[in-house]
Amino acid sequence: MEINPLHLQKIKKVFPKLVISTIRANTDGLINDVLIVNENLVFRLPRNSDWGVKLFTNEIKIIELARKYVEIQLPRFEYKSDDLAVYQYIKGDALRREDIFKLPENEQDKIAEHLADFLKQFHEIPQVELKQNQIAPSDVNRSREVWLKLFEDVESELFSLMMPHVRESVREHFAPILADESFMDYEPKLMNGDLVPYHIIYDREQRKINGIIDFGTAGIGDAAADFACLIYNYGETFLAKMVKSYPEIENAIDRARFWAGTLPLQWALSGLRTKNYWWNLVHLGGARDAMPIGESFAKK
Repeated sequence: MEINPLHLQKIKKVFPKLVISTIRANTDGLINDVLIVNENLVFRLPRNSDWGVKLFTNEIKIIELARKYVEIQLPRFEYKSDDLAVYQYIKGDALRREDIFKLPENEQDKIAEHLADFLKQFHEIPQVELKQNQIAPSDVNRSREVWLKLFEDVESELFSLMMPHVRESVREHFAPILADESFMDYEPKLMNGDLVPYHIIYDREQRKINGIIDFGTAGIGDAAADFACLIYNYGETFLAKMVKSYPEIENAIDRARFWAGTLPLQWALSGLRTKNYWWNLVHLGGARDAMPIGESFAKK
């Protein structure tokens, strides 16, 4: 893929002595352009000069703060500004569900423990630190009004395309938030907001997580959103393995189940409205492993 010449100019200006042997673009993200140089340095540049820069600068502050509290490897910046961040490339592959469940049970538990420790440490960064560092709310936060509007949109735009039993399942899924104004109430925490397979860097040979990247949607919000990402991508069966290290997951499980269950509907709406199949295909391969809201949580 052709590299934006303005990006190349920026790299040469900031690193004039850098000899570029190889360069490749990662175009999967929605917010930033990412260039990997010499399989060693990652250059991230926001695509939007307004809201994109705000998310970008907030992300840098979060990573710098989180490095003081979490044990797992995060990006270590070689350079950072409002429109460019550069860090050492963390080698590995996206952590797929297949990677986990091909392993023996005890090794699955180790990965679950590693992720649980990371999330617990991340979520429990003191509020006073978040305030002092002016950490903004997460961009993925949703009010009850937004969830209700989502249900209205699904009814009006998607129900005619669904089988009757699917419509019934959607109505049942939204029933708790329709009936209870406090159903999605939460205690604010620092949350990631997009803990998906390609942000969890996994070493398949060593069978361990090498690091976590991309905190572009991170900020203050509901920790249940992070558990929802794990349910959607790895399944509640895997999330249950994490409770031993992070017992508070159980208190947020119904909010996480609700959030996870809305994700396919959000993708479907985006695909329908934009007529872009990318939205319908981007997260194929999810676990589809979640108990109904209100059911007991089968801890492992």
